[in-house]
Amino acid sequence: MKRDRKLKLALAATLAIALPLTACSVKTSAEGGVNAQSIIIGNGANWLSHGRTYDEQRFSPLNQITPANVGNLGLAWFADMDTARGQEATPLVIDGKIYFTTAWSKAKAYDAVSGKLLWEYDPKVPGETAVKACCDVVNRGMAAWGDKLYLGTLDGRLVALDRATGKEVWSTVTVDQTKPYTITGAPRAINGLIIIGNGGAEMGVRGYVTAYDAQTGKQVWRFYTVPDKPGNNDEEYLRKAEATWKGEWWKLGGGGTVWDAMAYDPELDLLYIGVGNGSPWNQAYRSPGGGDNLYLSSIVAIHAKTGEYAWHFQQTPGETWDFTATQHIILADLEIDGKQRKVLMQAPKNGFFYVIDRTNGQFISGNAFVPVNWAKGLDPVTGRPIELPEARYDQTGKPFIGSPGAGGAHSWHPMAYDPTNRLVYIPAQLAAYPYFPAKDWKPQAVGFNTGVDGAAGAMPPIREAREAARAATTGAIVAWDPVEKKERWRINFPGPWNGGMLATAGGLLFQGNAKGLFAAYSSKDGKELWSFPAQTGVVAAPITFTAGGEQYVAVLAGWGGIWPLATGVLADKSGPVRNISRLLVFKIGGKAKLPDAPPFEKRLLNPPPMAGTPETIALGNTLYGQYCNVCHGDAAVGALLPDLRHSGVTADPDTWQSVVHDGILKDNGMIAWSKYMTKDQIEAIRHYVIKRAHEDSALEDSALEDKGG
Repeated sequence: MKRDRKLKLALAATLAIALPLTACSVKTSAEGGVNAQSIIIGNGANWLSHGRTYDEQRFSPLNQITPANVGNLGLAWFADMDTARGQEATPLVIDGKIYFTTAWSKAKAYDAVSGKLLWEYDPKVPGETAVKACCDVVNRGMAAWGDKLYLGTLDGRLVALDRATGKEVWSTVTVDQTKPYTITGAPRAINGLIIIGNGGAEMGVRGYVTAYDAQTGKQVWRFYTVPDKPGNNDEEYLRKAEATWKGEWWKLGGGGTVWDAMAYDPELDLLYIGVGNGSPWNQAYRSPGGGDNLYLSSIVAIHAKTGEYAWHFQQTPGETWDFTATQHIILADLEIDGKQRKVLMQAPKNGFFYVIDRTNGQFISGNAFVPVNWAKGLDPVTGRPIELPEARYDQTGKPFIGSPGAGGAHSWHPMAYDPTNRLVYIPAQLAAYPYFPAKDWKPQAVGFNTGVDGAAGAMPPIREAREAARAATTGAIVAWDPVEKKERWRINFPGPWNGGMLATAGGLLFQGNAKGLFAAYSSKDGKELWSFPAQTGVVAAPITFTAGGEQYVAVLAGWGGIWPLATGVLADKSGPVRNISRLLVFKIGGKAKLPDAPPFEKRLLNPPPMAGTPETIALGNTLYGQYCNVCHGDAAVGALLPDLRHSGVTADPDTWQSVVHDGILKDNGMIAWSKYMTKDQIEAIRHYVIKRAHEDSALEDSALEDKGG
């Protein structure tokens, strides 16, 4: 039986090589629709899975667009979205139709050539669900199987849609909706199973991944990533993990959510999942006394058919820095030290690029791809980090400015692997984070539960400190050689949070960036060959496909996610922040034009008079750090969502209470905080915001004076 399976896989690989590179005549949705063979072959005409094929390489065999003609690439058509929030989805293309999700878990289908809207679907996620999301109301895409499409919703449902009509076929709730779970990641479709994880580790939940029957929505298996209370763990792998935890971790959830990365090896029938951070971050509260805390910050291999544990590799034992392993996973076969190895590659948040044997989890290599100050390297045999004692703020009780920070050396933005050049292209970030351990921390009912003091670590209203932080915060494309274990070349950007990657057999590398450009580079040496002004930041990853004999490139544009939401004065490091959400589709000779971009309007601060006492303002600072900064920005400097320093609501205590206490804007995501704070506490936050507006107004005035204004 194994021999027959290998023969089928070999035939599929042969067919993939033999197919014309444009493959425009190959139909995927013939008898039975999308299936394993069509995803494995990955003929190029279509984009059938999140990473195109199960190995998640995001490399297309299409070669009509090359360095010689990419200068003639033009906009073929575009479609405006109905929400100005973060757009992170990778579209699917099946037989000349393009399917994708948008913010608030909506789905749309268009004719890939004409741009005609075919259908749209709105799962009607309640607006108040936004408070459960750590990092914007985003969605990263769909899975396809048979004649259906599958997406997860922010409020924790897995939904099956009829691909032809967009009508809902079935829907199942895959989380406890009374807890702060969310779904933002794309499902994967494997042999009639739809695999989906979830998020919420910042809030206080226990992570798991679940498989559902593609036809019925019935649960087939569930795999937990952290152990439950001792005595409640039936599976051997969870019983073994118990010894690596201390205290009563299960009361805090533990974390370990599988909110993004997955990859699949059909020959081994192994599903690889990336496991997230601990809940809370600060291990002193999560697991007092330490321990490795399996299976946090780990790659775990699961038998896809049964959901049984196969092996794991933990990257950051006892993680305490929000160093998830949920970042993009790529599978490839590489010749290393004269031997052909089946490997798994990942550049997670912690700053090291890992190459792991995907058959057994053996560590092969790991080197830093950005500056790292929490560890001086990895053990060459085990891959275990050699930590620096001062990085353990959970043990020292002292603040630690960590590099990389909680945003990661690399976040969810997909990488790409070019087997011709044997390079992995990483959308890297060089950004630190101030870890201030919270004193006498207690979990709260809503909002971030990290055990880190967000108020103490807020950016001070000191021009020199802000300028230094901005100068040290950048981004890059890093072309990494996984065999030679080193950087081959790099493209530097003014700031972080640039888009995902696409590599093609035409010798091109595509990426959108935070400055508002969508660009093509030589995949060999990184030379910029073409760019298009997208009018907004681009964080999603591009795709390419053929229709009507022509190669197209498409990307979902729209600035959002945790960086523009929460980083305050650093949010606009790459340029002014705005969101104009659109699907952009390009081809050689495209003639479409975007409408003129609206002008930026620089607004000077004009806050109401300060009236709060120092004690009231100090309380407001603490509460803002606990509840507000993730959405409205560090130190009350907002970007994507309303900047409260400019809001007229701050001048009117009654209106402020109506919004914050009573929740009159709950449908927009601003819940009623009356369950969690008193009116006096909410008023204290208002006074803190007014004080911050005055401080920054003074900085604006001094800047104008320096310029002679």
